[in-house]
Amino acid sequence: MLIGFSIAAPIGPIGVLCIRRSLAHGRLVGLATGLGAATGDAAYGCIAGFGLTTLSNFLVGQRFWLGLVGGAFLCYLGVSMCLTRPPGRPSDSRDNGLLSAYFPSLLLTLTNPTTILSFVAVFAGVGLAAVPNYRLAGLTVLGVYLGSALWWLTLSNGVGLLRLRISPGFTRAVNWIFGTIVFGIGLYSVAVLFLANGSR
Repeated sequence: MLIGFSIAAPIGPIGVLCIRRSLAHGRLVGLATGLGAATGDAAYGCIAGFGLTTLSNFLVGQRFWLGLVGGAFLCYLGVSMCLTRPPGRPSDSRDNGLLSAYFPSLLLTLTNPTTILSFVAVFAGVGLAAVPNYRLAGLTVLGVYLGSALWWLTLSNGVGLLRLRISPGFTRAVNWIFGTIVFGIGLYSVAVLFLANGSR
């Protein structure tokens, strides 16, 4: 659980999305955003923990294309955030359902196959690299998921407490700031991919 909490805690693109959605649409939508990322982490944890070497090697080998899809999707999300109008009242955000928050963050996490390498290191640290122990692997994956979910629950609820105290003007500024950050991260990710691929 500590490992899952520590992996999720650094604020990256998913963290920015979680904060922005918690402010704009409430803590449940922010939590759903984080749980999408936690599910993606758990999926890659299963691949690493249960010894699915062929699938793991394939995903790592497709880092360029998966990273390109992820970077382009981040750019799209950034533009969408900049263009989103803040709801006049908390109840006005009905079109922003939990599933529409969950699946984009799941997709973003799954398009980052280098996450597998982190979990390979984690499972090696608990002694699962040489001789797979499926019971221990399952418990480790569950613990990582619960730790990650705990972080997203903490972040979304903490940010959600501020939601009713901010004005629509401030929310609009947050949309532009966070949208620009997410777009910049996506653009940077794509640029790094092409530079790394061109240097080979």
